[in-house]
Amino acid sequence: MFGGVRERPAAGYYHWTWPSREARVIRSKRYAAAALAVGAAVCAVDVVSKIVVVAALSGHRPMTVLGGLITLQLYRNAGAAFGVGPSFTAMYALVAAAVLVVILRVSGRLQSWLWAVALGLVLGGAAGNLADRLFRSPGPMRGWVIDWIKLPYFPETFNIADSALTVGVVLIAAASIRWQLGREAIGTTAEQ
Repeated sequence: MFGGVRERPAAGYYHWTWPSREARVIRSKRYAAAALAVGAAVCAVDVVSKIVVVAALSGHRPMTVLGGLITLQLYRNAGAAFGVGPSFTAMYALVAAAVLVVILRVSGRLQSWLWAVALGLVLGGAAGNLADRLFRSPGPMRGWVIDWIKLPYFPETFNIADSALTVGVVLIAAASIRWQLGREAIGTTAEQ
């Protein structure tokens, strides 16, 4: 998440130099703005898609598109991902709110586009599902999440926010591995 610039001096070995504090602050603000923009876009697309799906599919049979690749099926999910724990709806809303707070606090220290996009996807996905928990029936903190995308060989129904969360978590894992490899490279270079 925090990175320096790798330089190769005339002596032939690599070392790390850190950009000035001002340059890091400017870059951090750009990464934070990018994370917020990605999060806002994901949340907006998710909310609009759910409004359209509820209007179009309420009381109708599931609709198959793209030659059976995707089935559009309205499902009101009281549980977490994959319908787990439907009686813990308020707990999921609180966890989503905590995730939003943590991401907003961390976003000011981002130093990489990969981290910015990953955290933006998680931010938007968590916000989209939290909006359902807060504003949908049966009431605040107990609302059902609208799931509507069904794939042929995947047993659960999901939505755009769930997809963004999944991709964001995978990108966070990739960024963490990349960061750890960079740290090990610094340690190896320092030992030589």
